[in-house]
Amino acid sequence: MATLTPDAPPPSPSPVPSSGFFLRWRLRLGLGAVVLVILILWAIRAGRSSSAPPAAGRSVPVVVTAARKGDMNVNLTGLGTVTPLTTVTVHSRVDGELMRVAFTEGQMVHQGDLLAQIDPRPFQVQLMQAEGQLAKDQAALKNARMDLDRFQSLVKQGILAQQQLDAQTSTVVQAEGAIKSDESQVESAKLNLVYSRITAPISGRVGLRLVDLGNMVHASDANGLAVISAVQPITVIFTIPADNIQQVLAQNRKTGKLMVEAWDRDMTSRLAVGTLAAIDNQADVGTGTVRLRALFANEDMALFPNQFVNAKLLVDTLRDMIIVPSAAVQRSPQATFVYVAKADNTVELRPVVVQATDGDQTCLSRGLAPGEKVVVDGLDKLRPGSKVVPTDAEGQGTANGTKAKG
Repeated sequence: MATLTPDAPPPSPSPVPSSGFFLRWRLRLGLGAVVLVILILWAIRAGRSSSAPPAAGRSVPVVVTAARKGDMNVNLTGLGTVTPLTTVTVHSRVDGELMRVAFTEGQMVHQGDLLAQIDPRPFQVQLMQAEGQLAKDQAALKNARMDLDRFQSLVKQGILAQQQLDAQTSTVVQAEGAIKSDESQVESAKLNLVYSRITAPISGRVGLRLVDLGNMVHASDANGLAVISAVQPITVIFTIPADNIQQVLAQNRKTGKLMVEAWDRDMTSRLAVGTLAAIDNQADVGTGTVRLRALFANEDMALFPNQFVNAKLLVDTLRDMIIVPSAAVQRSPQATFVYVAKADNTVELRPVVVQATDGDQTCLSRGLAPGEKVVVDGLDKLRPGSKVVPTDAEGQGTANGTKAKG
């Protein structure tokens, strides 16, 4: 008979969070959001206050310099490449074994200096053979002429026929032709002997050696023995905008020789001073530029072939202009202006007219007088009428004559 067992009690339900629990979490989240919003607003206000101009009562430290009156050069600047006037690849003109290399890589050589020697013995043998053949044919010519003289005498006496005389005359002419051929062979052998000594065709700097000692060289070799570049004088080929070419042509006709300066890539160091040598006969329609060539003596070897430089072409000189640092000139959609530091240590916004700019110098046609102080540093914090603490650009004192603190 089956035994009856009581049913297992049902599982107790998990506790349900009370409404107070949810209320506390909502309060915490709300407080966190409020704090986050406050922090964001505070950060925005702090950023605005840091970028805002100083208060009207606070003086701004600035650096000033005096506008001066003087002459200013107007230059056109273009990227250029140092290019030798002449570059020659030295080739052998005869075939043979390279017996001697008489130059050092990178050496300066003069025209006519010995560079290499090819084995001359085969050409000496050829010369001896040509001279021997010449001597043989000269003897034959002498004998033919003597026979011609005898034949002429016999023909006059009626002993010999005219036909034999004519044949002997032809023999003499043939012998004379053989002599000329022999003489050309002698000269050719002498020339090959000269060509076995390879000399510098121009003066300049020798590059790296392209053939080592002991190799067979041929007149048909593509690479040659070495490359010589003429570096004294040397040229720079550079470009300027085609819009400025008329100004260059006008100045070139007026003065004859325009000055060109070669500067390094960063425009920090002047390498050489030369003159404009040539202007190309057409503009490049793709770039809108014109190529020019400048000539430099390069006595100190400051310019190196294929070096990239900045070329500054002097096209004009403006006389008696007001000159200020380019950093002082500011531009807005309405005008170009500078900040002028006045005697009461406030600044005035002064509209100006720019005539030309050359690097860190700008000349003005009007708007400023010589001696007036313009602000060159600290401009981003200025407004018209702002109070300033001016220090001159050399750091020696203030604009009103007092010593700068510190």
